[in-house]
Amino acid sequence: MGKMAAVVGSVATIAAEPGEDAFRKLFRFYRQSRPGTADLGGVIDFSAAHTGRGAGPSAHKVVRSQLSVSSVNEHDIHRAGLQPVSKWRAYGLEGYPGFIFIPNPFLPGYQWHWVKQCLKLYSQKPNVCNLDKHMTKEETQDLWEQSKEFLRYKEVNKRRPRSLLEKLRWVTLGYHYNWDTKKYSADHYTPFPSDLAFLSEQVATACGFQGFQAEAGILNYYHLDSTLGIHVDKSELDHSKPLLSFSFGQSAIFLLGGLKRDEAPTAMFMHSGDIMVMSGFSRLLNHAVPRVLPHPKGESLPRCLETPLPAVLPRDAVVEPCSVEDWQVCASYLKTARVNMTVRQVLATDQDFPLEPVEEKKRDITTEGFSHLDDKNSQVKRARLNPDS
Repeated sequence: MGKMAAVVGSVATIAAEPGEDAFRKLFRFYRQSRPGTADLGGVIDFSAAHTGRGAGPSAHKVVRSQLSVSSVNEHDIHRAGLQPVSKWRAYGLEGYPGFIFIPNPFLPGYQWHWVKQCLKLYSQKPNVCNLDKHMTKEETQDLWEQSKEFLRYKEVNKRRPRSLLEKLRWVTLGYHYNWDTKKYSADHYTPFPSDLAFLSEQVATACGFQGFQAEAGILNYYHLDSTLGIHVDKSELDHSKPLLSFSFGQSAIFLLGGLKRDEAPTAMFMHSGDIMVMSGFSRLLNHAVPRVLPHPKGESLPRCLETPLPAVLPRDAVVEPCSVEDWQVCASYLKTARVNMTVRQVLATDQDFPLEPVEEKKRDITTEGFSHLDDKNSQVKRARLNPDS
C-alpha cells in the first residue's frame, strides 16, 4: 500500500492544465518522470510478471494469455530468430481484451538482425522517411553509408554534427502511410520486406491470427528526448487483424488507454525484444509513448543485446549474418536510442481500396508527411508532430 500511495501522490502533484483529459495528464506525468524514483512505481514490468515481483501496483491487472502453440511450425519460428512458442510467456491485462504482451521471445543474439535491418536496409529507398521532406532522393539514397563512420566514432567526437541516421524519425514500408491525409492508397506501395513479413506472420499465427498478411509498416526511431503522441491506429481498412509492435534498444514507457481520452491509461515498460499485439477491442484504443528511459549505467546497451548473433545460422533462416563492423555502428546508435517496428494488415482478403478523387491521388506523401514522433530538437512545431488522432 505504501508504494501505491507514493505513486498516486506523485501523480496528484501534477496540476491538471485547463481542458486536460485523464490520458494527457498521465502522459505529461510520465514524460517528466524521474527514473529510479517512485514516479515509475506504477509502471507494469511484464518481464518480471512471471516471478510475481516487480510488476508494480497494477500487477493485479496482469493475466496469462494463451498462445496457439500447435498452429506454428517450430522450424519456421526458429528461421525467424524466435524461441519455441512453448517457451514464450504471454500476458494480457484485465479490461483490455485482445491485448497481448510477449516479453522478449527472441533467441539470444537474433535481435541483432532486426536492429541492423531497421538502420541499414529498411531506411533505404524506395522506402519513405521523414528526411524526404527536406532532402532529395539522391541525398537520402543510403543513410547507412553516409552515417556509419559518424556513429562508429561517436564516443570519440561528441561535438560532431548529427548523422542522417540520427536525424531519422520514421520510415514507412509496403503501403506507405500518408501522415497528412491519414490514409493508405494503392498507388503508393513498395514491396514489403520479406524477412519482416515472415517474422510478423509467425508471431500473428502464434497469437491465433492465422492468415495475417504484413502489408504496411511504420518504423519509429526514438532518442532519449523523443515521445509518441496520443493516437489511435485506425487508418487500416480491416480492423479485425492485429497490430504488431516490436521494440529494440533502450526501454520506454507505453501508455494504453481506452476508447476515449478521459479514461486514464495503464502504464507499462517496453524492453528490448518485447512484442505487443493489439487486437479485437484493444485494436482501436488510445495509446502513446511519453518517455524513453536512459540506461541506468549511462550510455550502455541492454543486456540482451550484448550476446552476438550466432556465426552459424539455419540454412533457410530469414535472419542474415551481422558483421562486427556493422554491429559497432548499431550498438553506438542504440546506446542512446530505441527503434520500434509496427506491422499491420491494411486490407481484408480480396478487398480493394475505395476510389479516391483525382486531386487527392496526385498528392505526394514524400513531401507532405509528418510523424507524430516528437523530440525536443525538432524544428517543426510540436502541434504538427503530435496530432492526436
